[in-house]
Amino acid sequence: MSKRLIFGGFIIILLFSSCKTMKSTGSSTMTLSAKKIAKKHYSSKFSKKTVQAKIKAHYKDSKQSNSLSIKLRMQKDEVIWMSGSFLGFPIAKVKITPNRVQYYEKIKRTYFDGDFSLISNALGTDLNFQQLQNLLVGQSLLPLDEKFIKSIDEKSYRLTPKNQDALFAIFYWINPTHYKLDKQKVSSKNPDQTLVVAYPKYERISAEYFPKTISISAIQPKQTTQIEMEFRSIQFDENLRFPFSIPTGYKKITFKGM
Repeated sequence: MSKRLIFGGFIIILLFSSCKTMKSTGSSTMTLSAKKIAKKHYSSKFSKKTVQAKIKAHYKDSKQSNSLSIKLRMQKDEVIWMSGSFLGFPIAKVKITPNRVQYYEKIKRTYFDGDFSLISNALGTDLNFQQLQNLLVGQSLLPLDEKFIKSIDEKSYRLTPKNQDALFAIFYWINPTHYKLDKQKVSSKNPDQTLVVAYPKYERISAEYFPKTISISAIQPKQTTQIEMEFRSIQFDENLRFPFSIPTGYKKITFKGM
């Protein structure tokens, strides 16, 4: 397994609960305008200060298929921290802040300490910290502050920008019950890359709708990566620590072509 695949797979898996599961459901009318739908989506934004969760994740591409258990800790707008284990043995950690990505893995004793562009390249789409955080909590990657065309797609409101960007196209499927996302899709036209993030189930926890499952498809010219994440437990507004220290003797790595 190459260093690039180890890191890329771990990052994509990681980046990516007490009440009855909430599935996407339809509405009897679904007559809201695109502007009102966008406003309700913003009103449903994640409001807690911290998240702590355990995740079962599965990663698959053309060369490998792996499963990991992940501990996720997040402080809103400040830090995303993850620790991954395989068969109960800790194998890697990631700490992400708005301007920095730190990572190390124990199998080959390597580490990375660099900028945020590495995450964007791993997912095949330019993302910043805020967008990555939005991906994890069921919010739109980009602001809904332009004119959209509304349509009905099965049981979701589908919003499409009236004037798509020349370099990429974006689509949102918004749930008519709680106005979080059912799915979002970003397609880059040069190079040809597509990121699809689907949210099949939500749970209502402490008056907050939070994803129960997240499915990520990152499609690039030479590789398609599929990630499935299931949140097994989740807590909000706990006092959290984010321990991260690169072990002595580990080798710094770089990734050609990323």
